[in-house]
Formats: sequence, C-alpha cells, structure tokens
Amino acid sequence: QVQLVESGGGLVQPGGSLRLSCAASGFTFSNYAMHWYRQAPGKERELVASIASPDGSTNYVDSVKGRFTISRDNGKNTVYLQMNSLKPEDTAVYVCMARGDVLNRREFWGQGTQVTVSS
Repeated sequence: QVQLVESGGGLVQPGGSLRLSCAASGFTFSNYAMHWYRQAPGKERELVASIASPDGSTNYVDSVKGRFTISRDNGKNTVYLQMNSLKPEDTAVYVCMARGDVLNRREFWGQGTQVTVSS
C-alpha cells in the first residue's frame, strides 16, 4: 500500500526554521520525482519545491528561493524541506507528492502537515 506521511510541522515565530519530512513506502521511491506543495486558506495550491532522481536537480517557486531547501535520501525513502527565515505568508498546509516520469503517470499524495508562522 502506497503511503506518504509528512511530519515536522508546527508553530514558529517569523524568522524561525522548520524541517519537514515525508516518509514514503509502497513504491520505488528512487524512480519518482518528489514535490512539496502548500495550500493556504483562500489561496490556490502552490508548488513550492521539487527534486528529481537520480540526478537530484531542484526547482523552487520564487518566493522561497534562498530560504527553503529540498533534499532527498533515497536510502531512507524520505524527502525533506528545510525552511529558514520563515514569514507569516508561508503559513499553509504542506503536502508531499510523488510523481513518475513521462512513461509512468502515477501520482501519490500525502495528507499534509500544518505550518503556522505567527508572532
């Protein structure tokens, strides 16, 4: 059974840091690109960061460049999102997603973890 389980969310002050983790099981993790999305109330779901495999190339939405870092450990079937210099506008539910290549159309989604940035 496919599972993506996020952890590491919570309440932090502006300028603080959090590291999110997404533990994957039930599929061949190294064959999938991994992505972090976020969704805040009243806003569209937004792709925040992506990381490919096996090369590990990354992409970020402009608003988080220089502050967030996506990484993966294929040996642990886990993708991470290190979030530094957090801002109130980063408040959202952060969701992990796995997606195959052009020859594999499968997508798997986690349930999300809440990140709240507030003073």
